[in-house]
Amino acid sequence: MQEVFLYPNGFKYYIIYSMGLSKISVNDESVDEKALKIKYQKGNKRGDKYRMKRRSGVLFPIFSLASEFGIGCFSQEAYEFIDFLKKAGQTYWQVLPLGQTGFGDSPYQPVSAFAGNPYFIDLKELMEEGFLSEEVRSLDFGQNPERVDYGAVYTNRLKALRMAYPCFREKMAQDGEEGEELSGQYQDFLSKASFWLEDYSLYCSLKDRFDGKSWLDWDPAFKERDPETIKKAESDLQESIGFYNFIQFMFYRQWERLHDYAAAQGIQIIGDVPFYVSMDSCDAWAHPEVFRFDRNLDPEVVAGCPPDAFSQTGQLWGNPIYDWEAERKRKYSWWIRRIRANAELFDILRIDHFHGFAEYYEIPFGDETAENGEIRKGPGMDFFREMKRQIGDVPIIAEDLGTITPLNEKLLKDSGYPGMKVLQYAFDGSESSWYLPYKHPFNCVVYTGTHDNTTILDWVEHASDHDRDFARQYIHSENTDYGTFVWDFIREAYRSTADTCIIPLQDYLVMGAEARINTPGSFGRNWQWRLKPHYLSDALAQSMYRLAHIYGRLPEPEEEAGKDEEVDIVSNMRENNKEF
Repeated sequence: MQEVFLYPNGFKYYIIYSMGLSKISVNDESVDEKALKIKYQKGNKRGDKYRMKRRSGVLFPIFSLASEFGIGCFSQEAYEFIDFLKKAGQTYWQVLPLGQTGFGDSPYQPVSAFAGNPYFIDLKELMEEGFLSEEVRSLDFGQNPERVDYGAVYTNRLKALRMAYPCFREKMAQDGEEGEELSGQYQDFLSKASFWLEDYSLYCSLKDRFDGKSWLDWDPAFKERDPETIKKAESDLQESIGFYNFIQFMFYRQWERLHDYAAAQGIQIIGDVPFYVSMDSCDAWAHPEVFRFDRNLDPEVVAGCPPDAFSQTGQLWGNPIYDWEAERKRKYSWWIRRIRANAELFDILRIDHFHGFAEYYEIPFGDETAENGEIRKGPGMDFFREMKRQIGDVPIIAEDLGTITPLNEKLLKDSGYPGMKVLQYAFDGSESSWYLPYKHPFNCVVYTGTHDNTTILDWVEHASDHDRDFARQYIHSENTDYGTFVWDFIREAYRSTADTCIIPLQDYLVMGAEARINTPGSFGRNWQWRLKPHYLSDALAQSMYRLAHIYGRLPEPEEEAGKDEEVDIVSNMRENNKEF
């Protein structure tokens, strides 16, 4: 008996193939060849309800795009990257969170769970629309095209947008069709986003007034949102509030255009939803009822992870902890709004720290280490059932990396969402890691590495002799050239039975540690790597296309969903597995 994996029309069947084709076992039932006709439902209606088709994509942050103004944004280079993905036979562009960042510049510590990052607004487009003049090019946005200078961007990006705001208002006030159309779009946005935008713009305006001080240190009337105090602030700060409304309007307007273009090219965007928000965030200030705060709106507990082999004192992240019991009573209203908003932004959501829905670690506020924390149960499937009831099915990838426990393992299984498999974690001293490709289920996403990993080139250069040799043997890469090894490693990910394969762009380019996105627990050089202008070639696109073709990951023409069709499994098996 021989096991054969068959992929007719992008759908998978597990077949025990008997020599001579006299009998074939499908789903553990013996079936005569002559009678072997089955029906399948198009549209991914299979055992795992959230399974994705066999496809591939690229992990590449927005800020890493080349651009004229110091940081990647929704500029022409973003559209050209979508064209590159299409040419390379890819289906997905996975980005990091698009939220506005604060201290430390981490996209996983957002200032707001809903507001976009103003750094990503394309200034050149604002110039073309007449909102900015050539004067903006005199501002310093950083001198190194391969690194983001966040100091320069922070100083001058908002300055440039402040220069654009008066012109925007003037254009809206103009008589005629153009002014009316712009004003209508703006008013529609204000209405649609009001549930978060009003708090966000006031919060940012108050931060400016209080010289960037954390809301936890504001005067009690502002910290506790005294109604009269807030009403007066809204009146006094109208100009500033209008400016921040304008910023978000431009962010969403430009993103929608880029997203629509990607869809037209057949590229789906995988967005990233951080599990936590920053302590100094609009969400914590505007919605303290969602978090574990005391009467004085000071945190009772904060997030982190317990001591382990890598850290004797654990990790103290400092994010506010959700009050899940209170959220349950409100039918998870804040979280549901968050998921709904992100589902409108992206085609697929990757939820960071998915384990947090099963169980999480909380540490008493004020502790200097994470040693005295406790593990608590999260909302589990109750949240996802309520989410489905209110929103419907949302395509989700569960970031389930880290320690596996019975609770989080059960949540992943019960949810039906695909988890993640990282090949860098597969090759260790045990030689039996659950990340090894032969252990991959169909319903998962395989990566060579994530934004928290170094590049494959750097990994192989610094791996132990055992891990490097084991990887070489496993992926059949006996080349001494590490560049060739990197592509062999990528090929192994493509070969995986995982439905989805995502490769960081730096690995395709065989880059080293200089292109690492983030080193957890470190500060100073994270979230900075950028691609050189005009660096991607047709030859690279062709090589990527070839991999997608060989390993059955090319996108197919649009198919009508929900239509039954008969498939001759034996004919397909013979066609797709000719060696048998």
